[in-house]
This record gives sequence, C-alpha cells and structure tokens, in this order.
Amino acid sequence: MKGATTGTAPLDGPQRLDRLEQRGAILALVVLVAINLRPFLTSPGPIFETIQADIGLGHSSAALLTLIPTLLMGVGAFLSPTIQARTGTRTGILGALCLLMLGLLLRLVAIDGTLLIATALVCGLGVAFIQSAFPGIIKDSFPTRVPLIMGVYSAVIMGGGALGAQATPFLIAHGLGWRAALAWLALPALLALLWAGKTLRERGGQELDGSITRRLATRPRTWLLITTFGLVNAGYSSAVTWLAPFYQQHGESVSSSAGLVAIMAACQAVSAVSIGGLSSWCRDRRWMLCLTAALQATGYLGLALLPELSPVMWVAICGAGLGGSFTVALVTALDHLPSPMEAGALTALMQGGGFIIAAMGPLAMATLLDVSGGYQAGWLMHLGLALASLVLYLRLSPRSYRRAMGIADTP
Repeated sequence: MKGATTGTAPLDGPQRLDRLEQRGAILALVVLVAINLRPFLTSPGPIFETIQADIGLGHSSAALLTLIPTLLMGVGAFLSPTIQARTGTRTGILGALCLLMLGLLLRLVAIDGTLLIATALVCGLGVAFIQSAFPGIIKDSFPTRVPLIMGVYSAVIMGGGALGAQATPFLIAHGLGWRAALAWLALPALLALLWAGKTLRERGGQELDGSITRRLATRPRTWLLITTFGLVNAGYSSAVTWLAPFYQQHGESVSSSAGLVAIMAACQAVSAVSIGGLSSWCRDRRWMLCLTAALQATGYLGLALLPELSPVMWVAICGAGLGGSFTVALVTALDHLPSPMEAGALTALMQGGGFIIAAMGPLAMATLLDVSGGYQAGWLMHLGLALASLVLYLRLSPRSYRRAMGIADTP
C-alpha cells in the first residue's frame, strides 16, 4: 500500500554517500589483500633452476615450497574461525598480513633450503587466516553482490599469482639476486596492511561462536564441499610448482616458462570474473562447476599427451577451469547458509580441508616424477581428479542446501 512503511528507513543523500564510500573502501581492501595471497607460491617455480644451482634444492624439497604452506593454509583455516572469535576480525587480519610480510622479508636471508621452506611456512600461516575470513566479510559487506565481488576477489588472487610468476625472472634479469627478487613481494603486503588498518572495523555482534564450526563439521555436505575443493586445488598447487620446470624440460627458457605460468594465472583471473558473474544469473551453480571441471580435464589431457602442440592453449584452458571453479565453489558454499557468519565458517572449513588435500598434489607429482622420470603420469593423475570432481558436483542441487545443512524448512 502506498505510504506503508517497509520496516527500514530509506537512506538520505549523505547517508547513502557514506555507505557507498564504506563499500568502496572495503572493495579496495579486497583487491589490496587478495593480490598478496598467491605470489609467495608462484614466484619460486619459474626460477627453480636458479635456486637449485645456488642451494641444491631437489625435486622433493621444491615440492615442499608449495606443499607446506598449502597444508598450513588448510590446517590454519580450521583454526581461523576460533581465532577470529577470540581476537576479532580486524586484529586477526592485521596479524595475518604481518605474518605474510615477515615471511616474504625473511627470504632475504634464506641461505639454504630449510630456511626457504620456513619462509613459506610463515607465509602460509598468514594466508590461512585471511582466506578463511574474507568470504564472510564479503557476504556481510555486499549481501546482494556476492557472486560479483567473489569473482573480483578470486580474479585478483589469480592476478597476484601471475604477478609473482612474472616478476621474479624479470627482477633477476635486471640485476637482483633471487632472494631479493622473492622478498620484494613484501611491498604490496605492506600496502595491504596499511589500508586494512585504516579501513577495517570490528563487526559488532558478528564474531563466530566456535560451536557453529563444530556443528558444520558434522554435516556430510561440508565434507563433500571439502573434497571437491581439495581435488581441484591440488591441480592448482601442482601447476604453480611444476608447470615452469615441465616446459623448461621441453626446451622453454626461464622467462618463457614463467610467461606460461602468468598466462595460466591471467586466464584464471578472467574466468573468475566471467564464470563467477555468469553464475549469479542462476541459483543452480552445478553446470558452471561442471564446465570448470571439464576445462581442467581438457587442459591436463593436453599437457599429458600433446604438450608441445600449443602450450599457451593448454595452460589457458587449465587456468580458465581452475579460476572459475575457485570462485563458484566459494559462492556455492556461501549459498548454503543465510547468515554471513555461518556461511563464512562453512567456507573456512571447505578451504581448510580442501587445502590439506590440495597440498598433496605437488608431492604426488614429485613422487611420480622420480618414479617415471617424466611429468605425464602427474598430469594424468590430475585429469582423473578433475573428472571425479565433475561427478561429485552433480550432487550440489540448490534444493538440497537447507536439508544438507540441517536447516528446517519454513512452514
């Protein structure tokens, strides 16, 4: 009825402008933080041979540069909701960014493989908290734009991966040592820390009750989300570790192979926005998820059987599948629960268990490489994992969300 109240007073001009400024500041924070979440993983791969020649890093040790931080990103994501409940979101994010910056700076003094791996450990701890907290922040700050903002968040994460892969060979070519080339990535982490300190506020009444995490961990749907997220991201972990050495074995230069990693990351970024954006038009995300799994399977098949036919094409297809799946998986998890706090806890659990599974990807490929002497078996392994994910995705019908999470239907 005309003139009836809606229960929420409309915002006047100054209030609306203030709200837009707040959301703009949070969106800038999403970008500044997200760009720091992958370079510490992608930057060592393209210069692996340089590092190996200097400190004698073997294949298994190189795999640990990805395995250990990815494993910690998983374990840390399980612990992050409890830490967030005790310290608050703002304090937790600031502390996590300090850890990430510290880990990057310590690469300046990484005189052997053990110390270099230790820096990856410190970085992984910081990233674990950030990745578990940010989906909830996004759902809370942009409740009607979750797929779009998650697409931006994911795209910038992948773009940061491209930055890390390209920057280290470039900096080495222009006179920096490999340690300094790895450590310079502390600069964007510092910028994110300063902006987070200025922008973030504690979300009053929104901090997480640890019992929510325990309850979600008992739901089979949580473990289905964990499994699919882990199988897919195992492929990402392996790609950022072994793609550049794989193509260097096929005659590519360091800069050229780094370019392939960057192309993969750029395609991930484009896919994260485009496929994530398309998924906002339909509540049933399964078809988008299956499309991303099919793209990954195609890329891995090409890498395994015809790697020299068109390296750019194979890594681009892989990147499109990996980037799209990351975004849509996060959105799908957020869709399962209406509360930003509970939905954030579910994404934390999904990422926690998923990254523990994903951490095994590089080590499994290193083992197959040592046994077989080539990379083909590893790429075929990831082809099988992508197809397994595709089958599991079919179970994620939106009609099952409430029942799967133990939410009673409204009469």
